[in-house]
Amino acid sequence: MQIGRHSISPALGLAPMAGVTDKPFRLLCRQLGAGLATSEMTTSDPSLWHTRKSRERMDHAGEPGPVSVQIAGTVPEVMAAAARHNVEHGAEIIDINMGCPAKKVCKAWAGSALMRDEKLVARILEAVVAAVEVPVTLKIRTGWDAEHRNGPTIARIAEECGIQALAVHGRTRDQKYQGEAEYDTIAEICQSLTIPVWANGDVDSPEKAGQVLEHTGADGLLIGRAAQGRPWIFREIAHFLTSGERLPEPGLDEVRHILIGHLRALHAFYGEARGVRIARKHLGWYAADRADERAFRRHVNRAESAREQLDIVQAWFEGLKRGETPAVLAA
Repeated sequence: MQIGRHSISPALGLAPMAGVTDKPFRLLCRQLGAGLATSEMTTSDPSLWHTRKSRERMDHAGEPGPVSVQIAGTVPEVMAAAARHNVEHGAEIIDINMGCPAKKVCKAWAGSALMRDEKLVARILEAVVAAVEVPVTLKIRTGWDAEHRNGPTIARIAEECGIQALAVHGRTRDQKYQGEAEYDTIAEICQSLTIPVWANGDVDSPEKAGQVLEHTGADGLLIGRAAQGRPWIFREIAHFLTSGERLPEPGLDEVRHILIGHLRALHAFYGEARGVRIARKHLGWYAADRADERAFRRHVNRAESAREQLDIVQAWFEGLKRGETPAVLAA
């Protein structure tokens, strides 16, 4: 996929997810085959740019390019200033969020709520595109609700305003993440545009990836929740799409190596106390559907230090390899 001067290969991206796609996770997914990894949604409100959360979200030191940063807001001039600010801090692609279904975001008429005001959408897109020289992309949903699937209209507005790539999540805002994604609307959008389109929603296996690409005609895929606890899904999909064959599942030793590296990166990025807390949700995702999952989560969530957290993980993997419940989990 070509976005401005940036060639995205493979055309598989990590979908931006608040509280998930932080710098440690983005780096890991890029290492494991993602062609692009977009930041968590960052606020356009300049009064919040110097908070700890915003500083962390704007930290791109050592990140492989192209660096894609997602911004959210409702005021065209403020969004334009946010785009310029992020470009000054390393962004090489600016992504505009009009897809987030979260209540607190939509209550402020940001995220997917913007799809209800097509004129405002156009003003925001025009302002941001004019403000920066880097490519600007857009993330939307298929519409506000089942009776208002105006994704194709918003898509045409986006192309007319100079947006250089579009991502479409196959749900309406009122669905949030419930039910199943539908791809007919994405296919309609792909057929009507000349700019690249990412398909997003429920792509959770190599086979599903192939089916969604065939059904929609999309240029690439964004992977979100399916990468949580399984960041190697990018290389699995890339291999399947090029060869038609499935890669073997990573063995326990490799999964342990990936997880330990992820934990250490979280501890280093956030500091020990916060890193240990933030790591807990990732540990839960890695443990999903494995033996002793409940006991592991119960014990590892009590860990207060990085050393304790790492020791429990090491013991758990040793138990998985032997087919036994380690003593640290049996207590």
